Amino acid sequence: MSTRLDLSKLSLIDALDLAKLIEIEAHHRYLMFATQLGVGSGYGYDAGAFFATMAENEAKHGRELETRRKALFGDEPARLTLSDLFDVEAPEMGAPRRGMSTLQAFEIGLAAEKKAYDFYDMTLPSITDPEVRELFTELREEENEHIKMLREAMAQLPPSANIEIEYDPDEAPYL
Repeated sequence: MSTRLDLSKLSLIDALDLAKLIEIEAHHRYLMFATQLGVGSGYGYDAGAFFATMAENEAKHGRELETRRKALFGDEPARLTLSDLFDVEAPEMGAPRRGMSTLQAFEIGLAAEKKAYDFYDMTLPSITDPEVRELFTELREEENEHIKMLREAMAQLPPSANIEIEYDPDEAPYL
């Protein structure tokens, strides 16, 4: 998180913009991972496919926040940019690796959702605006729902989801 962003002074429009930017950052990171790992070889679910699905989910959430912002504030320009935050929800840059199992990919997603939950949870005590507080409480609970959904999905994975995929490093691009 940028040190120049004082969360205690966020207005509702800034809070919506910040939440949308968090989703955009996570979307970009998951999309990058899906591209790096490749999506499926036609024989079932894999880590690349998981990251592609997570990218779609983050994009959808970002669009929902944008719709909400537009309904409340029209075309009012944003004052915050991606440079105002750093890795709030996005998985760590070096997290995926070629050949990782689907279960390992799910664990990266779970860690990212927990990180987002922690961000909203730790931020709430410094928020004084009641509307921003309500929004951040709602977003924190959404992240908690995402955590639950991922855990449920992980419980349904077949035993083969824990198997790492072998590859020939001479034929596979580096991450």
